[in-house]
Amino acid sequence: MAAVHRGTDSRPRGRGLASTIGVGVASGLATAVGVLAGRKAATLAKISQGHPLKHRVLDAAAGTIQPKYPLDAMSTYLNGFHMYADDMGRQVEASHFCIHLQPDLHQCVIFDRNATDARLIGIEYIISADRFRSLPEDEKRLWHSHHYEVKSGVLVTPGVPELASRAYFEDLVTTYGKTFHTWQYDRDDFPYGVPQLMMAFTQDGQADEAQIAERDRRVGVSSSQTRQRRADIPTPDVLPGANPWESGRTVQTTLEERPFHRP
Repeated sequence: MAAVHRGTDSRPRGRGLASTIGVGVASGLATAVGVLAGRKAATLAKISQGHPLKHRVLDAAAGTIQPKYPLDAMSTYLNGFHMYADDMGRQVEASHFCIHLQPDLHQCVIFDRNATDARLIGIEYIISADRFRSLPEDEKRLWHSHHYEVKSGVLVTPGVPELASRAYFEDLVTTYGKTFHTWQYDRDDFPYGVPQLMMAFTQDGQADEAQIAERDRRVGVSSSQTRQRRADIPTPDVLPGANPWESGRTVQTTLEERPFHRP
């Protein structure tokens, strides 16, 4: 077949192959888009059950027609745990969906789990050590280090082999995060109250091992094995100002009444 092709086609030999590959890629992309569109439609149909018809019509149209650029760009899924900045006894699972916005800045939206009906519970900003070092001292009190989350294996990328995410975590271990949860879902089935500042664990014995074991089983990861694989990742020195709760004093958000100012 190849010999016949060379004898009857005067085009450069590589062009026919490129054309064939191009058709194959286009076909594959079309198939993938079709599959994703089908999944999205099915998801919309599932979560729209019980909603008024006029809402379901808008959901269906918006889901298939409107581009969602910020959401599409959030390609990284991280699963970990946070504690309330003023209460280590309140620990909650957090599914992060993140985008690497700038070389030294990530931004994440946080849900209680990775599911179609997941509750939006908060946000997190992640910055480099250099940027953290430049922050005002009062601002630093809102931030936590990621060294233990990474080294302990508690922070994972479900479904992605550790080898593939290795370089990511080698960078993440040196970073700092500022996290607010807008839904205290460990207490209420409704987003009552003001956003709460959250922190991360910094050493063994702080995290609830039962919660971690249940998470590991449910999402198909092993924190202990992940910890072993990351053992040779260097542990950075934590910069002063982060993890303020370790001093025995911390900060938390509260509702404060103030005079209203008109222009």
